[in-house]
Amino acid sequence: MSTTAPTSHAAPAAGAFTTGLLLAIAGAVLFSAKAILVKLSYRYGVDAVTLIALRMAFSVPFFAFALWFASRGAPRLSGGEHARLVLIGLLGYYAASFLDFLGLQYVTAALERLILYLTPTIVLVISAVWLRKAITRLDAIALALSYGGIVLAFWHDVSFAGSNVALGAALVFGSAVCYALCLVLSGELVRRVGAIRLVAYAMCVASTACIVQFLFVNPLASLAQPAPVYWLTAANAVFSTVIPVFATMLAVARIGAGNAALAGTVGPVATILLGYLFLSEAISGWQLAGTVLVLAGVFVLSRKGAPRARSAPAD
Repeated sequence: MSTTAPTSHAAPAAGAFTTGLLLAIAGAVLFSAKAILVKLSYRYGVDAVTLIALRMAFSVPFFAFALWFASRGAPRLSGGEHARLVLIGLLGYYAASFLDFLGLQYVTAALERLILYLTPTIVLVISAVWLRKAITRLDAIALALSYGGIVLAFWHDVSFAGSNVALGAALVFGSAVCYALCLVLSGELVRRVGAIRLVAYAMCVASTACIVQFLFVNPLASLAQPAPVYWLTAANAVFSTVIPVFATMLAVARIGAGNAALAGTVGPVATILLGYLFLSEAISGWQLAGTVLVLAGVFVLSRKGAPRARSAPAD
């Protein structure tokens, strides 16, 4: 009787999951740097609409080139695919950002983060209701740990004082819903269109919307800004826009929208560390405890990609 080693795709599958998880985490960390770059830019008196337009103007050449490159020899998009890509761009990369900026006029940054990082929950609920995807036990544990960590990290800074807090909270929640819908729609389309092509198309749509909005709202003279604003915005465009949106969509292609959203919960704690390093913001014990919980949630999520042992068949 001999024992034959089983042929299994568990290891490659585990490797693909780990790669997707790392891409999602990298995207979340780079996205979180956007808040630091924006805060540094605001010191020079630039307004939000102008800053968003400049960010998109710097980033759109990268997306236009990527769209051209990824479309060479690729199958032509159907009318329905064009419509969904436009919707993804308007929902996830235009409306989500704009609603978030509007909401921040009425709520504190801490409350904004608590609401915004309901996104993984919304993604899982949409996937369960609309796509009939089961929420696994590991999903629930990872979500509970991660969101519990975010609450610990930011709750002590939350303030419900001020006028129109309910309006601000609703706007930020709308931002979270828009981005969650973008992730779910992307997860269903990315395997047919391709991650690079999808992101490039959607970001070209979003960039056009942001620039058109600027032309309607602000005079062209508002583009004249101090040199540091341009340097900070260029860094924002490359490192906190172009690279993370591609990383996130490549992650969605590998591990799905729900897992990518769960891995994105490292974003808030990354913001804490970056604020400490670049803005000299203090880190409290509560924030450290919250960071540990978030990392524990990401560790639990990583176990979904662990290869399962199989018993070798006996001959």
